[in-house]
Amino acid sequence: MAGSDVSGLTVGFIGFGNMAQAIARGLVRSGVVQGSQIVATTPHFDRLKAAADKLGARSFRSAQEVVAASDIVVVAVKPEQVEGALTPVLEELSSPNRFVLSIVGGYTHSWYEDFLKADTHLICAVPNTPIAVGKGILVTEQTHSLTMEQYQLFQQVFSPVALIEEVETSQVDIATTIAGCAPAFTAMYMEALADAGVKYGLARPSAYRLAAQMVEGTGALYLASGTHPGALKDQVTSPGGSTIKGVAALEKDAFRGAVIDAVDAIEGE
Repeated sequence: MAGSDVSGLTVGFIGFGNMAQAIARGLVRSGVVQGSQIVATTPHFDRLKAAADKLGARSFRSAQEVVAASDIVVVAVKPEQVEGALTPVLEELSSPNRFVLSIVGGYTHSWYEDFLKADTHLICAVPNTPIAVGKGILVTEQTHSLTMEQYQLFQQVFSPVALIEEVETSQVDIATTIAGCAPAFTAMYMEALADAGVKYGLARPSAYRLAAQMVEGTGALYLASGTHPGALKDQVTSPGGSTIKGVAALEKDAFRGAVIDAVDAIEGE
């Protein structure tokens, strides 16, 4: 499916867990598609229907039905379920009229090359949960088998809800750690800031809003300007001022080292 008109596009999900639902919510919320343009299947039909109905999406009982209805097929099952879920639809997935997006962690293009039909068009990416509100990241493997037209469609559909960050296969794991695990670290930082605000009398809802908007705004400022994070810090640390005192305390407590240690703990598994 080509061009700028996605009004007839259907996005199908094989697996509809938390991350798949986050993507679907983001696409609907951003206006990329209507709920009726999303179809999904899972082994647990009742739970699927309850989740899909909230979006106005359509629930199917089989992967065959999802693939037949879809222009983009999102593989969103657990890693141990990939082969079982896709084996019945290998032939249908190889149609030139659709492409496959795998969001299954640890499954790269090279693995799928040995499993899918040779002419299947595939791209692998790992999203993070902020995609649900159009502020996500798709860590995308540079190696893929999409046509130029299909890749343009991939960008058209998903760039409104996520930063599409292309990386080499060897860098997917570390990029996924930063994009996918760090929201938990950031939420902890926001919680800590809010606790400090409450300690000094700020109402907790206000403290959470201030912390959340600060995090979003700082990230947006970097993306818009490209200013080095260290320079962004310097811009608000006046000599002898309040901010530099806080920065010094964070350095004393090895704030940056603690963040790097957290990433090391994940990458060293």
